[in-house]
Amino acid sequence: MTLRTLLPLLLLTAPALAQDAPPTAAPGIADNSFLLEEAYNQPFGVVQHISVFTRVFDADGWLYAFTQEWPMPDQRHQISVTLPVLDVEAHTGIGDVALNYRYQALEGSRGGVAFSPRISLVAPTGSSSRGLGTGGLGFQVNLPVSVARGKRFVTHSNLGASWFPEAENALGEKAGSTGFNAGQSVIWVASPTFQPLVELAWTRAGAVIEEGRTEPVDALYLSPGVRWAHNFESGLQIVPGVAIPIGLGPSRGDTGLLLYLSIEHPFRRPRP
Repeated sequence: MTLRTLLPLLLLTAPALAQDAPPTAAPGIADNSFLLEEAYNQPFGVVQHISVFTRVFDADGWLYAFTQEWPMPDQRHQISVTLPVLDVEAHTGIGDVALNYRYQALEGSRGGVAFSPRISLVAPTGSSSRGLGTGGLGFQVNLPVSVARGKRFVTHSNLGASWFPEAENALGEKAGSTGFNAGQSVIWVASPTFQPLVELAWTRAGAVIEEGRTEPVDALYLSPGVRWAHNFESGLQIVPGVAIPIGLGPSRGDTGLLLYLSIEHPFRRPRP
């Protein structure tokens, strides 16, 4: 087993690893998922910095992803950037950087349902010859739906796809690559600042095996975890989290450790 079995899942979901809570949520946290994308954009005047570190126990390698999210200019429109750093098969370096835009189509006021479609441009900044990137420009779309199930549970559903017109393998061979992702999570709101969660996430990535040809590589993980919040009078919120991704089906035998940290704070005074 190598870290490559987990990379398609983490790199596809990394562009939006956390969003802020809907305006109707109770004080505390209602965001900060790990492998799935939630459907709540950043509110006006608040920026979020997200760090995720993942390591597969039986593999030599790791993945760190840093994401920064900004409302532009308000909660309806959000832009973000994701910078991954990878260590794969003795090679360490920057992966493919993603530039993301999300539109808050539903904010959660109608039956507790929120919907924020995302589109992303993936720049080929990672070296494909060293296994750190796809080798070509890519595009992603994801459709996250979040639903409040009373006061104690929130569910998040994802469905998305990616397309790399000229992906490249380590030998320099190129082919068009298409990928898909789907997932479901359940958050238990044990308290406003302490929330266990479980996520089920699947991806199918098109791996280039020769010039003009790809083959599908599936990954499926069940990931139980927990997150908790530290709130400060200044408006600063710090949310650590930890999870254990467990491989199922095509990923059976893979087990990893995921560490999460979100730092969220105001960058301007709220509107009167």
